Amino acid sequence: MTKIYAIYGASGCGRSLMPVAREHLARLGIQSSIYFIDDRLTEVTELNGHPAVNYHMFKALPYANKFVLIAIANSQIREKIAHKLEKDGVHLWSVQANNTIIMDQVDIAAGAALSPFVTITSNIKIGKCFHANLYSYVEHDCLIGDYVTFAPGVKCNGNIHIEDHAYIGTGAVIKQGTPDKPLVIGKGAVVGMGAVVTKSVPSGVTVVGNPARILEKR
Repeated sequence: MTKIYAIYGASGCGRSLMPVAREHLARLGIQSSIYFIDDRLTEVTELNGHPAVNYHMFKALPYANKFVLIAIANSQIREKIAHKLEKDGVHLWSVQANNTIIMDQVDIAAGAALSPFVTITSNIKIGKCFHANLYSYVEHDCLIGDYVTFAPGVKCNGNIHIEDHAYIGTGAVIKQGTPDKPLVIGKGAVVGMGAVVTKSVPSGVTVVGNPARILEKR
């Protein structure tokens, strides 16, 4: 075999995505081991029936092509790992659940993790290392940047632009924009759990509530 696969991260995110990754390879007819990568490890161990190693051990495995899904919720760390992988010639791996729905004219960059019951409709562009958790959806004519994270149950309606490193919390609803005036979630913004976003959100702020408002620092 010339290919080997791994999930970078062995905490809750990684362990939740491993069954999705197994099903993904099975659906493609690929028979291969999938490793966990955990940089805290000093020797080979086993986790949930899969070999677990640190990154240096994985890099040393005798395979010509290595593919890694980064299962780290922190988007800044995700970006640093992605740069390290690319520098080392390791491919970003995209994984999607068997029941993920992807419709027409959808462009998703490498490294995406699409969990069960995720829906991506039509005419959508999504950047690198996107995480869409359980039951999230992205509606038509959306533009999503790099290293964006959707927690479970996010409702991203049409004509919305989400910039790099934004985090959208569990159950948040983002109101539809228009072709002439898309609703924008700024770079590094955090939308709190259950928030209802009715207008654009500036970069770097946290919004909460219904309607969503900026959470003032005290």
